[in-house]
Amino acid sequence: MKSVSQKLMSIGFVISIAFLLMAIASPLLQAAGLLNPNEFLSYPIHEPPSSQHWFGTDLQGHDVFSRTIAGAGVAWQVTIASTIISIVVGVPLGMISGYKGGWLDRGLVFLMDALYTLPSLLLSLTIAFVVGAGVWNAAFAISVAYIPQYFRVIRNQTVSTKNEVYIEAAQAIGADTKTILVKYLAPNVIQSLPVIFTLNAADAILTLAGLGFLGLGIPEDVPEWGHDLKQALDALSTGENIWWTTVFPGLAITLMAIGLSLVGEGLTQRFSNKKTEG
Repeated sequence: MKSVSQKLMSIGFVISIAFLLMAIASPLLQAAGLLNPNEFLSYPIHEPPSSQHWFGTDLQGHDVFSRTIAGAGVAWQVTIASTIISIVVGVPLGMISGYKGGWLDRGLVFLMDALYTLPSLLLSLTIAFVVGAGVWNAAFAISVAYIPQYFRVIRNQTVSTKNEVYIEAAQAIGADTKTILVKYLAPNVIQSLPVIFTLNAADAILTLAGLGFLGLGIPEDVPEWGHDLKQALDALSTGENIWWTTVFPGLAITLMAIGLSLVGEGLTQRFSNKKTEG
């Protein structure tokens, strides 16, 4: 029988895959003319959900269903790009710092600890303000907040692993630093990366939405859930009960973040069980 954590992780996988399929299908549906997320004032504004517009329309005459589906593609692009950048930078630095030690280790630990103490949204917001709008710019702005997490985990595992017998044997036969790091250390210290990846991905969804809500991160002509929420909030000032423009983008943000979080929590539980059994 599956445990509760396994069941929750399965639910998380289903939710995450559903949003991934939405992201993949979005450009195909747009090419076929079935989605029109960028058509400005092509429909009557603030139409409630109907058979013609399943999620209604917003203040700009956009079809909310089209915007919500297309937003999944942007969310996945930024999430995957930001986490990959974090891994590419944080993992090598963590391994080098933990293996070399000395002044290099102390300097990198000080820098990463300083970054780690800053709220991720505030740090990403500052960087996004400097680098400007764009998918890759948003990914870079978000990734800076997660690099210290990968660095800290990988460094600590490297410090505890570098004194193992097989590492000392590799040093004894004259293996250089690069060989030791790539061939001997890396396979043993990167086992926890899937756990950090999924948890950071869930947080990246919320951070991206925060940037979009504040008018940073993604250009306004690109469908993005946070920006749509901002537009919906502006429309609420009219006093009308236009609930659909906030519910559906907000629900998309919540569900995708929950799905990735459940996957991350399930992987964390499995990783902890393996360590206990070992």
